[in-house]
Amino acid sequence: MEIFNYMEKYDYEQLVFCQDKASGLKAIIAIHDTTLGPALGGARMWTYATEDQAIEDALRLARGMTYKNAAAGLNLGGGKTVIIGDPFKDKNEEMFRALGRFIQGLNGRYITAEDVGTTVTDMDLIHEETDYVTGISPTFGSSGNPSPVTAYGVYLGMKAAAKEAFGVDHLEGRTVAVQGLGNVAYTLCEYLHKEGAKLVVTDINKKAVERVVKDFNAVAVDPDDIYKQDVDIFSPCALGAIINDETIPQLKAKVIAGSANNQLKDSKHGQIIHELGIAYAPDYVINAGGVINVADELYGYNRERAMKRVETIYDSISKIFEISKQEGIPTYLAANRLAEERIARVSKSRKQFLRNGKNILNGR
Repeated sequence: MEIFNYMEKYDYEQLVFCQDKASGLKAIIAIHDTTLGPALGGARMWTYATEDQAIEDALRLARGMTYKNAAAGLNLGGGKTVIIGDPFKDKNEEMFRALGRFIQGLNGRYITAEDVGTTVTDMDLIHEETDYVTGISPTFGSSGNPSPVTAYGVYLGMKAAAKEAFGVDHLEGRTVAVQGLGNVAYTLCEYLHKEGAKLVVTDINKKAVERVVKDFNAVAVDPDDIYKQDVDIFSPCALGAIINDETIPQLKAKVIAGSANNQLKDSKHGQIIHELGIAYAPDYVINAGGVINVADELYGYNRERAMKRVETIYDSISKIFEISKQEGIPTYLAANRLAEERIARVSKSRKQFLRNGKNILNGR
């Protein structure tokens, strides 16, 4: 790929290549935008087929974090680390400590966290070399597992989407199809069950399905059948790109609200579901509870304060529907608009401050 052309097109600030021969570390740190504050984004470890794929993933994910953090109201920019390697075979202590030293060298421009293929233990190793890491063990003052907090945010965002679609935000008596039953989805099902919602669920992990069926009286269906269920709400909590040409014609739900990342296979699918009248809660806004939670660690973690901030997801989703209606645009574009306008306001304010400072120094 033509790296500088790509960076210029989407206005990236920095791309850092990290190599440590002794540990086998090969990592890429992408910093997209620090207008709102230091770039925050997790460290992902994956077996990329090519180095170009790893670079592209780092850049794409970093940009996504800029929008997620901005829309969540955080004073943080967007960044990401990708580590090239098999997370089940290639990890060692030296690798993550080396990465920690590279992050330390950025002097706070980038803060990392747990992501796909990395764990709290890995973050603890990074923490041996730098303070610019979140999601570490609770013994170091961390918040611990962010999944329950992410689930709470998704639950609140779903209620906001339900209000848009049905006129009321209570979920009692509503039927929700949940795709994927990992840690976040399990807690989400618990919230929904307690409110009196009916659950239709699926997962390739049969034990996960059995657990939810037993605990929450859910109805299980085959993975391929989840899209066509006669439900009020479809909640994708597993794979990305699942709103696509094949699945949209099957959907009967009036709301799409779930924790999965990158739910739209293409932007055109956001336009299609908008025209169909489906209330879509944009994924990077509704699933921001986890990043809100770990961001609170930067101030000395306070769970009550973090949960109060997570509760603003309801307001953010409501605001996105308002923008969508006012401007006649799909909600995924409305979410982008919300994030971009916040960044623009802060950028303008900062430039004005600097301009005023120069005027004072020049005696004007």
